[in-house]
Amino acid sequence: MSLGFIMLCHTAFDRAAQVARHWAGQGCPVVIHVDRRVGAAAYARFAERLADLDNVKFGPRFACEWGTWGIVAATQAAAELMLASFPQVRHVYLASGSCLPLRPVAELKHYLEARPTTDFIESVTTEDVIWTVGGLNEERFTLRFPFSWKKQRRLFDRYVKLQRRVGFRRRIPAGLVPHLGSQWWCLTRQTLSAILADPRRAEFDRYFRRVWIPDESYFQTMARRYSRAIESRSLTLSKFDFQGKPHIFYDDHLQLLRRSDCFVARKIWPQADKLYRNFLAVDGGAMAQAEPNPGKIDRLFAKAVERRTRGRPGLYMQSRFPRENWENGRTAAPYSVFEGFAELFENFDGWLGKAIGSRVHGHLFAPDRVAFAGGERQFNGALPDSAALRDYNPRAFLTNLIWNARGERQCFQFGPQDNQALGWFMALDPNAQISVVTGAWAVPLFRANLDFAEIRKTAAQLQKIEAGHLEILRSPWLKARVRIWTLAEFVGAPMEHLQAIVDEASPRSLRRLTEAPKMVDLTGFGRFLQNLKNQGMQPHLVGDFPVGEDPQLSPAQRGKPYLVK
Repeated sequence: MSLGFIMLCHTAFDRAAQVARHWAGQGCPVVIHVDRRVGAAAYARFAERLADLDNVKFGPRFACEWGTWGIVAATQAAAELMLASFPQVRHVYLASGSCLPLRPVAELKHYLEARPTTDFIESVTTEDVIWTVGGLNEERFTLRFPFSWKKQRRLFDRYVKLQRRVGFRRRIPAGLVPHLGSQWWCLTRQTLSAILADPRRAEFDRYFRRVWIPDESYFQTMARRYSRAIESRSLTLSKFDFQGKPHIFYDDHLQLLRRSDCFVARKIWPQADKLYRNFLAVDGGAMAQAEPNPGKIDRLFAKAVERRTRGRPGLYMQSRFPRENWENGRTAAPYSVFEGFAELFENFDGWLGKAIGSRVHGHLFAPDRVAFAGGERQFNGALPDSAALRDYNPRAFLTNLIWNARGERQCFQFGPQDNQALGWFMALDPNAQISVVTGAWAVPLFRANLDFAEIRKTAAQLQKIEAGHLEILRSPWLKARVRIWTLAEFVGAPMEHLQAIVDEASPRSLRRLTEAPKMVDLTGFGRFLQNLKNQGMQPHLVGDFPVGEDPQLSPAQRGKPYLVK
């Protein structure tokens, strides 16, 4: 016998007994520790299932609460029993009741026999640790932790803060250099015996009793004192998520586990019948020489962690609805917002759709209904044109619209008459391209057959709304790409500005415009603006629009495509 196993068990005893019988049947002695908090009846049934095996023993029982000394004490007692009862053992492998062997025991024995003096234990200094979650690296060795992190969280946190405030610092015993690592190790008999027989063991044990999570540091630190050759890695495949919780392996991870070439995996779901059936089958075939390499599957785990924590850009769903500003991209794809263009040009939606080769919506956030392209009543993903449903969650409406139409750039109209709830959302979205002709809201009022007092009141209200929107678009935190023109500026050189927005909305075309949209008739518009001023309303967002002059093309525009009026 060259290899023995220590198993720390607290649940799923049927599976633990199955694995223990597998190892014992391959000539490996097994010492089992059962958490003292397990009931006497459950413990008796577990022990009875393995009573027929001479090379399976049960060690003294300790209460093993996570993060406390009990786990180390249980491991020490089981290791002492293993070394005393089975003198032929040359390597001791620490496993849990939820561990499962992935390769035949003969391969593990052969691997260890080729490395008779090597200890396999992850052991790194606190400066090199990057995986701890909770902010306690060096402090776990210099502060005291008399309270349970799981059961007495409030006392735990307060006592840590108190020690920091008063500057308390424990003295690390002379000769110890604290190291951290996975608790699942495989040590040589020589190293393990030296740790357990250390003349200063009482001193070291007393110190580690108040270290936080000592099972991740006790043997990792002590092995550095006696080991002749340390391989700072574990032979057990154990993966953790971004919160420090272990990944659980299920039946559909069968091929993934095989690819790792590791000897043992943790943590296995007790109901994973397929995994237990496949990996506990004794294979008498040719012996594989593959080196354990969990790095083969690290990429998949990294991708899974990123998918869980960041999600896919622009996708929101019940299982993942991130906090504000924590999302991985506010929307799924670039989109364009046009403000003031539909008011200035006739059939601007149709012209733009033809120019960029895409569907262009009307005012998606209009107060009466959602103006989908082509007057459709529903859009991709069964989005309805109901304004009430849209306004229940405008942000979800926009993100769903863009997600459901990935691969096709979405363009829509926006203005001060529309629901303004998404002003900041679009301004802080790098995918948004926003083009604004300020003051264009005055054009429909100019053409409306309304009482002038009502027009003046409406104009003042719309200008106030647009001024607030422009303040957002000029924010120093802006992330969207924004172009802003006053109505007077845009009418002075419309083709130049239209070319710019078409090039940005459809960067692959890069062709000169040969057809322009038809601008609405603005004859008398200057006098209309002057009348607003005379009535006490200053339409400053329109720009410097001359009174009594109809808009004309500037001399610089001669010879270029012209507007049909």
